[in-house]
Amino acid sequence: MLILAIDTSTNIGTVAIYDNKKGVVGEITLNVKQNHSAITMTTIDTLFNLTGIDKKEIDKIAVSTGPGSFTGIRIGVGLAKGLAYALKKPIAGINELDLLANTYNGDKKVIAMLDARKERVFSGVYKKKNDAFMLDGEYMAEELENILNIVDEETVFVGDGASAYEDIIREKLGDKCIFIKKSLNISRASLLAELAENKEDNLFTLEPYYVTKSQAEREKEGK
Repeated sequence: MLILAIDTSTNIGTVAIYDNKKGVVGEITLNVKQNHSAITMTTIDTLFNLTGIDKKEIDKIAVSTGPGSFTGIRIGVGLAKGLAYALKKPIAGINELDLLANTYNGDKKVIAMLDARKERVFSGVYKKKNDAFMLDGEYMAEELENILNIVDEETVFVGDGASAYEDIIREKLGDKCIFIKKSLNISRASLLAELAENKEDNLFTLEPYYVTKSQAEREKEGK
């Protein structure tokens, strides 16, 4: 099975073609300085050209559904749904926090967090079950301090929120906090594809996952 995976939920834009038998066929990961809409489709086309694979050979589309950048999430989900519809292929959405939690290869508890600015984070607590990290509880949009107050054992912190607030986390938790290498602490579309291998969503009901409402939604409700 060939899976095309797309993640534009954060400033890291990553796309991959993944073979569930052979592993990564090709992957492009960029720290995007401009709007994802300007480069994502071009990056996907480049990936197909470099790997010599035709879009029609793809068996499934996988996409990060957020949380993260409201605009980035909309771009990624919209593009993935458009490709799935045009190619008549199944689609699977994966939560960005789930993806980040599984960048860690170990057995300790994990807190995945994305920076929501002003010491607020989108986060989730994860425990390893079988070979994957699974959400233990609910996704949260909270003050960083509230998240740190629930830490009672050695915990691995991943995601751009962990990087942004590393000094604060270390000061608060001391030896109870662990950080993975920065080169590993990013979203990878190949991992997204792997997590999506046995998952499928309804193309017409799959929606971005914001945790909090987007500015457009708040403005609409205010009318």
